[in-house]
Parts: sequence; structure tokens; C-alpha cells
Amino acid sequence: MTSGPIGLDLAEVAKSNAPQVLDVPAAPGLINEKNEKSLFAADEELASTSGGSLRGPEGEEYPTAEEIESLRRVCGVVPWSAYTIAFIELCERFSYYGTTAVFVNFIQYPLPDGSTTGSSGTNGQSGALGLGQRASTGLTTFNSMWAYFMPLVGAYMADQYWGRYKTIQISIFVAIVGHIILVISTIPSVIAHPNGSIAAFAIGLIIFGIGVGGFKPNISPLIAEQYESKHPRQYIKIQKSGERTIVDPTMTISRIYMYFYLMINVGALIGQIGMVYAEKYVGYWLAFVLPTLLFLCCPTIMFLMRNKYARRPPTGSVLAKALQLWGFAMKGRWSANPVKTFKNMRSDDFWESVKPSRLGSNKPAWMTFDDVWVDEVRRGLKACTVFLWYPVYWLAYNQMTNNLVSQAATMELHGAPNDLINNIDPIALIIFIPICDTLIYPGLERIGIRFTPLKKIAWGFVTAALSMIAACVTQYYIYKLGPCGKYPSETTCSGPAPINVWVQTIPYLLIAFSEIFASITGLEYAFTKAPKNMRSVVTAVFLFMSAVSYAIGEAFVSLSADPLLVWNYMIISILAAIGGAGFWLAHRKLDSAEDKLNFIPESSFKGRQVSHGGQAA
Repeated sequence: MTSGPIGLDLAEVAKSNAPQVLDVPAAPGLINEKNEKSLFAADEELASTSGGSLRGPEGEEYPTAEEIESLRRVCGVVPWSAYTIAFIELCERFSYYGTTAVFVNFIQYPLPDGSTTGSSGTNGQSGALGLGQRASTGLTTFNSMWAYFMPLVGAYMADQYWGRYKTIQISIFVAIVGHIILVISTIPSVIAHPNGSIAAFAIGLIIFGIGVGGFKPNISPLIAEQYESKHPRQYIKIQKSGERTIVDPTMTISRIYMYFYLMINVGALIGQIGMVYAEKYVGYWLAFVLPTLLFLCCPTIMFLMRNKYARRPPTGSVLAKALQLWGFAMKGRWSANPVKTFKNMRSDDFWESVKPSRLGSNKPAWMTFDDVWVDEVRRGLKACTVFLWYPVYWLAYNQMTNNLVSQAATMELHGAPNDLINNIDPIALIIFIPICDTLIYPGLERIGIRFTPLKKIAWGFVTAALSMIAACVTQYYIYKLGPCGKYPSETTCSGPAPINVWVQTIPYLLIAFSEIFASITGLEYAFTKAPKNMRSVVTAVFLFMSAVSYAIGEAFVSLSADPLLVWNYMIISILAAIGGAGFWLAHRKLDSAEDKLNFIPESSFKGRQVSHGGQAA
């Protein structure tokens, strides 16, 4: 069975950029197909009858199957519209991390003597509510869990009703309301009544998280679609040296996400450093007002660029149809024995048996899609199984936002705020992302080593485990050398442990490398493996794994206090190491199918086109 046109259907963009080859075999059994070159059979046949090469709408030459195997791959040119989206992300992350950077101190420590705003001066400890470390860890964990749960809702609204652009704009408005309520909670006259302050703070967190949840799953697919709308598939580029290379959309999208993540960390770095000093020398009200003001840039830029962005329209109930397809494939495969059920789900004919071409006249009325869309759904679900391992990774990463901040307060700070030290992480990312992009990854490609997404993710788990080992060793020596033994966080403690706080550079550097390998690659994997009309949903599943991790983290709150912190870091490091090993053992075969997954042609099934009013268009 042949698929429909290979077009991105990105509003008007698709019409001018769709490749000239319109019918490509759906490649039945793609993932289990032994002869992967059959994927390119239609291309080769057309090339042989049209002068020896296959070309796209702008004259670009497409590679043959042999060239795909032999030629070096390079990145394409990132469109300027993608940079504006990256700047929007910078502003949003400045507002998010600038605000949340001071949450721990605001909740955990009491007002300094003589202060009404929470400011402490150079040598004091900033604070406001004085609820303790368990409360600060619990509330910051809830905030993060909520912010990563809500993307499921934001993604659903985008894919089914509003589209990514409109969903982002609405979410920005909601987040602004949340920002304003958080500012109110930090006004000195409100802080003077702790019960009222914490109530306003909690309401602000909830509304703020709703806005963040609608923004996050939609902004990252939007930036990658700016390139994909112009170059949906690989093409040949002849270098100045005369070398024939392949411009690979997957590599280009990987680069886009690398620099997208860099901009995230530029925003986070400026926001966190600036707001930590605003908290320390002026007060919490300023630390919450400044992020709100910069966040107002986001809707302005989005509005000015509204006619420049390539946008995919909402497609109606595609998620429901995908779940319906999976349920149909499971008929007759359920068993009281869960092991047998699992094996049935992994059988070679699981997806092949529910392709419309196989069912013929027996296919149900709701099956309005083609064979290729079944392959796309299969690929998207495989991506989701990859993401199921991420909660263990995020469990290690999340220590950076709470327990490591508290750990810094028990060491010699030499005038630096304790919540400044974790900025080593974004600084390291800003330095090492370009190094990975321009030196390490291309260098590996030149010597024939393909550092595939799943290999990167596995290494992300390894470096996360190492970071927790470093934190565990540091905590051990804090207990051993400090004047208060295993209770350095007590307010009655006579002084910090005689350890320079910058020793935390080691775990923060390792966390940064783990993000390059695991976090950036996760965003890329969600985009490249999801059906094109379900990208926000699959991205939301990736983000939701962080919420699951925060929920698991609630079980570790009891370990997030003296004298149990050594056990906290040790257990998390062991879990991350086991998770990394399990991840690779479970997905090493999927890693070998990376090219096959990327080369599935696009389905002609777009779902139900929905107007902005929510009705079928």
C-alpha cells in the first residue's frame, strides 16, 4: 500500500516545500525488516528513470541508500525564526529559574534580624517564612512536580484544539497571573503575616505551574519545526573540498536543541545569579518582580512573529485514535500471566496485524489512516518506553534544586550566597554545549563513531550517578569535620564545616554533562520519533517523567535532613547507576534501528483539522 503525499502540512509552508516524490511505500514491517534498503526502493526507481538523481522542490539532491550508508553527515543551516523562539525560551527560563532559585531560602529560613524584606546583607542568611528544610524540600518538589504534570494538559489542548502557537500565548498569560500572585506573597507587609504569605505563595505556585505546563511541551516542537518545514529530509551538499556529504535533518534538529538548551541556561544563569543577589541585598519582592518584567517580552515577540513562524494546525482527536489503535492491536493478546502479555505485545506482528492494508474490507470504520501512520504511532510509543526510565535520572538531577542548595549552606561560603553555587551547572552547560556540538560530536562522526541518541542517554545516567557519588562523599566529610557533627543545619550550630563550598563544582559539572547527554537528547528524541500530529503529546510524556520523579522524590523527603543525607545521596546514586544499566540492556537493539526509525515516510493522515474556535475546519 502506498502512503499519501509526503508533506509537512505546516499551513502554507508545506505547499512550497513538499518533495516532488509524492508516493513512497509504507515499508511494512519497517522496524523488523532485514533489508532496510527497501525503504529507498521508490526513490531509486524514480531516480533511475529521471536522469540518475532524485531532487527536491528547490533542486536539492537526495541521497541514495548507498550514499546514506557511506557519506559523512553534517548539519544544515538553522533558520533565523528559530533564534527568536530560542530568545523567548531564554526569557521564560529567566523568569522561571530566577523566581524558583530563591524558593528554598524563602521557605526554609526565618527573617534575618532587623529585616522586613528577607534580605540579609553580605554575611547573613536570607529567609522569610522559617519553615525548615523538610518543608522547603517538600514545597519545591511539589512545585516542580506540578509544573511537569501540567504539560500533559497543555499538549492535549495544543494538539487537539488550539495549536502550539495559541496554546503558548494563553499559557504565558496564565503564568503572568501566577507571577503577580507570587510577588504579592513577598511584599513586606504580607511576609509579616506568615500564614497569609504562605497561602498566597501556594496559590501563586499552582497558577504559575499551569502556565509553565502549557508553555513547555509546545515551545520545543515549535522551534524544531522551523527547520523541518524547509528541509524535511536528507539532501546532498558538496563541501568546498569537493567532499559529498549528507545534510541530515536529525543532526540539524539535534544542533537546534543543543543551542535551545544553551539559551535555557543563559536565561537560568542570569536569572538565578541576579535574583540571588536581589534576595540577599534588597529582598524577595525584587527577586520576584524582575523575572515578571522580563517575562513580558515573551508575548510581545510571539505576537510580532505570528506570521513568520511555520505552524502546524491542531488535528483533533489523534491521541484518542492512537490509543484506540493500540487497544485494537491488543485484542486476543491479554493474558492472566503478565509475562505472556508482555511477550505478546513485543511480537513481530503486533503492529503489522492492524495495518489497514492487512485488514482490507474488515477494517473498522474509525480506521481512517494509512499504514505509515501505524508505523509512526509504533515509533512514538517506542519513544515513550524510552522515557519510562527517566524518573530515575531526574531523581539525581533534582538534588541540585534543593538538597545541594542546603548542603552549600553548611560549608564555608566566603561571602557567596548558598543558592548561588548551583549556577556552576548552567555555566558549565554554556561552555560545554558548543564544545560538544563543534568538536566532540563531529569528531566522533569523523572517526566513524555514531554517538546515537540512546547512547547519549545511557551516558547521561552514568554521569548523573557519578554526580551523586561526589555529593555523597562531600556530605560524609561535612558530618565528619563540621563542629556540629551530623547536625550542621541546626540553627544552634556554631559554624560551618571547614570545607570550601566550591568543592560542589564536581557534582555540578557532572550533572551538566548528564544534561547534555540525557536531557537535550530526550527533547530531540521526542520530536524526531513522535507522529507529526502528536509531537506536543509525546514531548509532554517526556516532561511528565520529571513529575513522576518528583513524586518518587517525595518518598525521599524523610532522608532530606540531618543525619540521613549521606544515605540520601548514596541510594540515589545506586538507583541512577542501575537505571542506566537497565536502560541500555532494554534498548540496545532499538539503538541499532535508529536510521530505520528516522526514515519512516510521513503519513498522509493529518487528523481532523480544527479551527481556532474548536470546530472542524
